[in-house]
Amino acid sequence: MSAIQRLEIQEIGDVTVVRFRDPRITNPMEIEELGRQLYQVLEFKNCSKLVVDFLPVEFLSSATIGKLISLNRKVKLCKSALRLCNLRPEIRNIFHLCNLERVFEICENQAAAIASF
Repeated sequence: MSAIQRLEIQEIGDVTVVRFRDPRITNPMEIEELGRQLYQVLEFKNCSKLVVDFLPVEFLSSATIGKLISLNRKVKLCKSALRLCNLRPEIRNIFHLCNLERVFEICENQAAAIASF
């Protein structure tokens, strides 16, 4: 993986939890690297249950949302499951306005996300 890790990765039982390290990722190169790291977690860890924790995230660009949509497609192709959790109200509102609540399963917190599998 890259020298600059954009994600913290934790194994909790049979669930892989990834948490963003940066509160804002807006630079196109950072977004590409974030996407690569998310795909690597899915492919190299061979995880069937993946939680993406947004706890430190204050702002999401549309390009970052695009990476999450691509990740969701890969998750489905791999017959895996994806949950998102700890979205701030303003980010949750963006997901609601863009109808992304139909695309992603969103949980209130990490414990609820893990329990939902």
